[in-house]
Amino acid sequence: MSNPFLDRLQRNPQTVDQPIVLRDGTHLDTRLHRSTDGERLAHYFTHLSEATRRVYGPHPFTTEQAHAFCRDVNYADTLRFLALDKERIVAYFVLHLGVLDSDVQRYASRNQPLNHRTDSTLAPSVADRYQERGVGSALFPLLSDIATQIGRRRIVLWGGVRADNPRAVHFYRKMGFVEQGQFATKDTNNYDMLLDL
Repeated sequence: MSNPFLDRLQRNPQTVDQPIVLRDGTHLDTRLHRSTDGERLAHYFTHLSEATRRVYGPHPFTTEQAHAFCRDVNYADTLRFLALDKERIVAYFVLHLGVLDSDVQRYASRNQPLNHRTDSTLAPSVADRYQERGVGSALFPLLSDIATQIGRRRIVLWGGVRADNPRAVHFYRKMGFVEQGQFATKDTNNYDMLLDL
């Protein structure tokens, strides 16, 4: 079934371009990634600290991965939001329009079914120098509004959030995410969290 908002976004991704202002007054531009963003996204990926990389799980932060995303832009599947300070990417938020099989299985084991058609999955990251400055708080309302316009009813955290990342846990709770359960991976405990839109 076609979605008018998503169809419009496919034709004109600039529809969702929007400025945001951080707590310290810094102005950033936000937009969807484009086919021309390969070098810019590669620079962002490869200049994150090991600590930031450690808490991000959806994909590797490599030059090759950045260029692959920019070669294969598909807004009908995944929206990759960028926050830019002038031309430099300072945040990268992935909103997958659907849910991951691994998340579906974990939620199902707790009798909490997820729905590929109405749920979406979020994975955010922020450049080290811009962490703790309110980038996520300024950008997230835009993402959740777009998810709603596309017809999504909930947002699931991609692979949960590490319990040893209290800043992230606090941020998600502040945004309205609710803990749904816990699960362990080889090196840490994690929380599954879900937001009703």
